[in-house]
Amino acid sequence: MGEVRQEPSYLAIQYLHDTEQYPVSKLCAALHIPRCSYYKWRKREKNKNESLNEQVIEWIKALYIEQNGILGYRQMTIAINRNYHTHFNRKRIHRLMRALQLRSVCRKKRSSYTPSTPQVTAENILNRDFHADKPNEKWLTDVTEFKWYEGPEIRKLYLSAILDLYDRRIVAYKIGTSNNSQLVFDTFDAAVAQNPDAHPLLHSDRGYQYTSKMFRAKLDKANMIQSMSRVGRCIDNGPMEGFWGILKSEMYYLRKFTDKQDLMDAIEQYIHFYNTRRYQKRLHCMTPMEFHAAA
Repeated sequence: MGEVRQEPSYLAIQYLHDTEQYPVSKLCAALHIPRCSYYKWRKREKNKNESLNEQVIEWIKALYIEQNGILGYRQMTIAINRNYHTHFNRKRIHRLMRALQLRSVCRKKRSSYTPSTPQVTAENILNRDFHADKPNEKWLTDVTEFKWYEGPEIRKLYLSAILDLYDRRIVAYKIGTSNNSQLVFDTFDAAVAQNPDAHPLLHSDRGYQYTSKMFRAKLDKANMIQSMSRVGRCIDNGPMEGFWGILKSEMYYLRKFTDKQDLMDAIEQYIHFYNTRRYQKRLHCMTPMEFHAAA
């Protein structure tokens, strides 16, 4: 039983020694494991479970590298089960990733609220009911900011997007250099063009673009009902804020962008990845587009 309990530590020593050439003696000392016990473990006849763990470790390393370290143990569990047609629980994946000292490189950033003077306001009809029974029943929308650097100068890009609450797919998005009404209007027009028969509830914050009379006119023409978050209550638009957090932690915060086109390409590539390759547990471990197609 002792060898079984110590197996994650033994695997970590083996991995770090084989890939990073760390001395076994120092690794054993750091983990308070006698060297003789480690070498005894190396020479033993492996049982079925140990062999399986070694295979899983290879899958973890491959997926971790492929996704630039953004996978935590929850996402890693889904990815392994989807890619290799297995049924591992996340405790096992968590234990092996911890033994390998692999963790998600993502970090969170607090969001902020900028007040505006509205022309048009709407009630919070959504009222944090983030469940939808079918596609195009409830859409959320927002704009977020990205920075890139041209020498010492800070430049900015803005991303406007619409998210479907049923399948969590990004219905439409636009990238621009100004956080203006046209960016929001173009995003809305693209969503309507791609979904001409859709008449969802559309929820947003109280940004000036969404409280304009022109935006309300667009909603009326598309036969959509408008809903707005309460002042300073980001949680009222929680899933949209959640998407911004995922996008930025898994792509934007991982590097410093010094070219506008590189940043635009990275945003577009990530949204394609999110819609078509990023599995979500709430979607029964499917991607947004898979869940959408299944409907």
